[in-house]
Amino acid sequence: MPASGSPHRSPGPSQGLGTTVGPILRVCGTPIPTGSSLQLSPTDALCPRCPGQLLPALRGPEWALLLPPDLLWLWHLLLRLPGVLPEDRAFLGLHDGGQRPCGAAPPVVQPHGWRDLQVGGAASHTPIPVPAGGGVPGPRAGWLDSWVLGEAGGHRDGRLDGFPLGRRGEGRSPSHSHTSAPSPRFKDSIDTLGHVDSQGRVHCVSPLLYETGHIPFNVSMDNGRTFPRAGTWLAMHPYKVSEMEKSQLVNETRWQYYGTPGTTGNLSLTWDRSVLPTQAVNIELWGYEETGMPYSLATNVSNSGSFTFTPKPAPSQYQQWKIGALRITASQNHAGQKDVHALWTNDHALAWHLEDDFRMAPEAWARNQCLAWEKLDDQMPNFLEELPDCPCTLAQARADTGRFHTDYGCDLEHGSVCTYHPDAVHCVRSVQASTQYAAGQQCCYTKDGSQLLTADSTSGSTPDRGHDWGSPPYRRPPRVPGMSHWVYDVISFYYCCLWAPECPRYMQRRPSSDCHTYRPPRLASAFGDPHFVTFDGTNFTFNGRGEYVLLEASLTDLRVQARAQPGISANGTRDRGTGLTAVAVQEGNSDVVEVRLADGSGVLEVLLNQEVLSFAEQSWMDLKGMFLSVATSDKASIMLASGAGLEVGVQGPFLSVAVLLPEKFLTHTRGLLGTLNNNPMDDFTLRSGEVLPPNPSAQQLFQFGADWAVNNASSLLTYDSWFLVYNFLYRPKHDPDFRPLFPNETSLNPSQAEEVARVCGDDPFCSFDVLATGSLSVGNATRAAHQLHQFRVQSLQPVVTCGWLAPPANGSKEGIRYTLGSTIRFRCDSG
Repeated sequence: MPASGSPHRSPGPSQGLGTTVGPILRVCGTPIPTGSSLQLSPTDALCPRCPGQLLPALRGPEWALLLPPDLLWLWHLLLRLPGVLPEDRAFLGLHDGGQRPCGAAPPVVQPHGWRDLQVGGAASHTPIPVPAGGGVPGPRAGWLDSWVLGEAGGHRDGRLDGFPLGRRGEGRSPSHSHTSAPSPRFKDSIDTLGHVDSQGRVHCVSPLLYETGHIPFNVSMDNGRTFPRAGTWLAMHPYKVSEMEKSQLVNETRWQYYGTPGTTGNLSLTWDRSVLPTQAVNIELWGYEETGMPYSLATNVSNSGSFTFTPKPAPSQYQQWKIGALRITASQNHAGQKDVHALWTNDHALAWHLEDDFRMAPEAWARNQCLAWEKLDDQMPNFLEELPDCPCTLAQARADTGRFHTDYGCDLEHGSVCTYHPDAVHCVRSVQASTQYAAGQQCCYTKDGSQLLTADSTSGSTPDRGHDWGSPPYRRPPRVPGMSHWVYDVISFYYCCLWAPECPRYMQRRPSSDCHTYRPPRLASAFGDPHFVTFDGTNFTFNGRGEYVLLEASLTDLRVQARAQPGISANGTRDRGTGLTAVAVQEGNSDVVEVRLADGSGVLEVLLNQEVLSFAEQSWMDLKGMFLSVATSDKASIMLASGAGLEVGVQGPFLSVAVLLPEKFLTHTRGLLGTLNNNPMDDFTLRSGEVLPPNPSAQQLFQFGADWAVNNASSLLTYDSWFLVYNFLYRPKHDPDFRPLFPNETSLNPSQAEEVARVCGDDPFCSFDVLATGSLSVGNATRAAHQLHQFRVQSLQPVVTCGWLAPPANGSKEGIRYTLGSTIRFRCDSG
C-alpha cells in the first residue's frame, strides 16, 4: 500500500488559518503577486497578531509555496481542499529556517529552482526535501509522491535461512540528482538495498522479517549519514498477498504429495516475467528452520515465466528441510544473496524434495516422523486450556465477527473447498491468538450448521499451537506469522494424516473444542436517519447534526464516535433528517480507524490515524491493537484486541454500523448505544448519570442525543477539508440550529400511505425515513439495514447444548448434533 509518514491532523482554531479573498495570496496583510514564490516560517502561521495571515488559496500553478518542516501539515490540508488546486498542480518549496517576526519585511521571492509536482493522491504522504534542480543553494523542492510499497514483507528468526511474507517495496520521488544510491533502513536497524530508476522512482527491497503490520522505514541518499525521509510499509501474511506478486506452483497438491504412490514425473512453476526485469533468473529452494545456504534448482535459466523439472532427492545437507518455498531472482545475484528483488512461491510441504527413504517407503517414513512429532508435542505446554470455545452453530460463527473470522482454507462464500476438512462447508479461526502461548482456535461446520468435531470425524476442526496469523510481539516462535503454524500444526498433519494412516494420533493432540462455555456477543446498531437499537434492545431515533459518542467502555478504554449530516433531496434542498457519514474507533492506545463516505460520493473511504488508506492491492491489514478487513468496496470490518468488533457499511446514502461486544463488557458501556446490563430501562442515561423517564418524548430523546456530543479534545474524527473544519471542528459538536423532523410530526395522505406500505411494510424506521427525505430508496435502504440487524440478533441467540457425547464402549452412535431439539441414537453391540 502507499506509505504514509507521521499522521497529521488538520490544524485547530489556535493555528489561525485564514479565508479566501479572490485570487490574491496574503501573508500578514502583504499581498503576494502571482508568478512569485512565497517563503513562510512557523512564525507566519502561528503569530496571533496576524489574523488571516495565511490565505490557503492557490489558483492553479500561480505561486510557489515555500514551507518549513514545521508547516508540512498545511500542505496536507491544501491538497485536500476542494477547489484550491483546480488543475491538480501546484508549486511546492521547502526551506530550512529563516524565521522572521510577524509584520517584518515581505516574503522572499525565489524565482528559480522549482518544479511543478503532481498532486493526485499525495496528500496522504510525507513531504520531503530533495535537492532542487540546478543546484540552487538554500531552498529545496520536492515531494514524496506516492510510495508504492509491497503489501507484504518477509520474516525470519535465527533458524530461518530466508523466507518472505511477500514482495519487495518500491517508492517514487521527483526526479533529482543524487550522489549515491538510496539506502533504506527498516525499524531503525535493518538496512537493505535500493536504487533510482530512469524515471526518478526510488525502489527499496523489503527485508526478511518476523512479523506483520505497519513497519516503519527511513531512506538515506547520502550513504547512511542522514535519513530524512520516512514512511511505513505494510507486511502481510503470505496467503493475503496478491497471486500476481508470487510465483505459482502448478498443481500445488502434486508438489506436496510427490514421492507418494502414483505421484511422480515433472513439476512446474510459473511467474509473471514482467515483475523481474532480467534476461535470466536463478531458482532456489529456501528451507525453514535452517541456517545454511539455499538449495539451487537452476541457475541462469531464461526468464520465460515458467520452469519445469524432474525432482531428485535432496543432497544430504538439505534433507532436514520439510517446509520451505522457492525463490526466483535475477541471475546476477549470487546463491543465497539476501534482500534482493525476488518472487516467492507459497510455503509448502517439501515432499518433492525429501530424501530417498521417503520415496522408497513414504508411509513408513511419514509414520516415523509422526511418532517423533507426537513425542515432542507431548512435552510442550498444554495450550488447549486457554483457547476460547467455538460458537455452537454456523450462524453464530459467521455473526460473531469481532472474535472469529473466515478460514480461507474452507470458505462457504468461495465454494466450500475444504481440503483438510472435507465434510465441512465452512470454518472460522479465532481472530486473536491466546495470551500466553499464542495459540489459535479453529471451528468447522457442516451444511446443516452443526459443529464438526474431531471426536466424530477426521474432518473436524483442529486448534493450532501456533496461530496462523502470528501474534505480537511476533519475531520468535510460536508467534511468527504463517511459519510457526506450519512447524507446529501443518507439517505434522501431513506426517500423520496425509502421508501415513496415523491420524488418530494427531486428532488426540489437536481435539476440537465444543461450545459448552461459548457465550455469543451482544449487538447494537445504528442506521438510516439515524435509528438506534441498543445492546439491551431499545429502539429510538435521534437525527441530530453533529458528532456523537456511540459507545464508551471503561473496561478497555474503547471509544466509538460518529458524524451525522443531513441528506440532500433530489431538488437540492437539505433534508430535515440526518444520517451517519463517518464512524471512528480506538481502543486503549490502538491505532485510530475511521470509516466514512468520501466527499458525498457514497464511496466508502477508510482512514488510519487520519490518513486515507488504499485497498488497491490488499483487503486485510494487521494494525496496532486491531485487524481491519475490507473484503468488499461497501463494507469494513474492524476486529479489536478485546474481542469487540465493528461492521461499518454503506446503506443507501448513509452508513450503518453494528457493534459487537463480548459478555465481559456487561455494565461497562455508556453512550447512544446504551448501557449494556440487560436492563433496557436505563439505556437513556445522560453523561451526568441521570436517566430519562420511561417512554421519553422525541424532543427528550433529541436532548439525550445532544448530551452525547463529542468534545473537540477527545475527537477521533478527521477534519481534512474546509467543509469539515468549519462545520464540525470550529462549530459546536451538536448543531443547536438544526431542527429535525420528529416522528410525532409526520403524517401521510392516503396515496402516500399506500406507496410507503408497499416499500416499508410494517417497518416504522423505513416509513419515517421516507417522510424525512422524500425518498423511497432511502426508506428501502433503512428497511434492509434494520432487517440485517434483526438477522444478526437471531443468529446470535444463545444455544443450549449438552456438549459432545461419547459412543458406548461396546456399541456405536448416530448423529453429531448436540444442541437442544436434536436426537442422538446409541446402539449396543450384540452379545
